[in-house]
Amino acid sequence: MNTPRTVLITGGNRGIGYTIAEEFVAAGHRVAVTARSGSGPEGSLTVIADVTDPASVDTAFTTVEAALGPVEVVVANAGITKDVLLMRMTEEDFSSVVDTNLGGAFRVVKRASKNMIRARFGRILLVSSVVGLYGGAGQTNYAASKSALIGFARSLTRELGGRGITANVIAPGFIETDMTAALPDDVQDDYKKVIPAGRYGSAAEVAKTITWLAGDDSAYISGAVIPVDGGLGMGH
Repeated sequence: MNTPRTVLITGGNRGIGYTIAEEFVAAGHRVAVTARSGSGPEGSLTVIADVTDPASVDTAFTTVEAALGPVEVVVANAGITKDVLLMRMTEEDFSSVVDTNLGGAFRVVKRASKNMIRARFGRILLVSSVVGLYGGAGQTNYAASKSALIGFARSLTRELGGRGITANVIAPGFIETDMTAALPDDVQDDYKKVIPAGRYGSAAEVAKTITWLAGDDSAYISGAVIPVDGGLGMGH
C-alpha cells in the first residue's frame, strides 16, 4: 500500500483529469482538483482556479493546504487546444495555448515546490501528449507547449532531484473520450490502423500510470517521458 498523500490535479473536472482524480481517491489519497467550472469526482475537493493567473493558483493552493495539508503530489493536466494551420494561426491562438499548457504547469509546479523542498518529498507529474513528440498538422502551438514540458521536467529533475522530488512526463496517445467517440467510424478506423495496439487507450490506463509514478515504488524514476499510447509514438 502506498503512503497516503495530498494530491492536486489541475483540470480535474472532466476527461482524463477527472479519471486521474477518481483513481487517486480510490487509492486512498487526499485529493483536490482545480477547475474553471464544474467539479471533480466524489471524494475530492474542488477549488476554482485559472492556471494562467498566478494569484488564482496561489489562492487555490492556500485553500487546499488548509483543508488537506501541504500538496505532496501535483499533476499538471489542465490544457487547451486551438488547432489551426500555421499560416492562419493568430498571435492569440499561439500565446493562449502556450500560456495555459506550459505557463500553467510552471505556475502550479512553482507554487507546489515550496512545500516539497521543505518536506524533502514531492512528485511532479506533467501531462503531455504523443503530439508533443510526433507532431500534428495544425497543432504547432499545442505540440510546442506539450513538447516543452519535457525540458521543464528534466530541468526540474536536475534542480530538485537531490531533495526527494521527482518530475516526470506522461504522454498519452489516442484516448477514449467524448471527443474521439464523436468521430465518424471510418475516421476512427483510420486512426486505429496507425496504432500498433489497434485500439484507443482508456483514461483509466493513463490514470493508473500516473498513480504509480506518484507512489512509493517509483522514487528512482525522474526526468522520464512515459508514453501511454499503444506504441503510436515509438522512437520519438
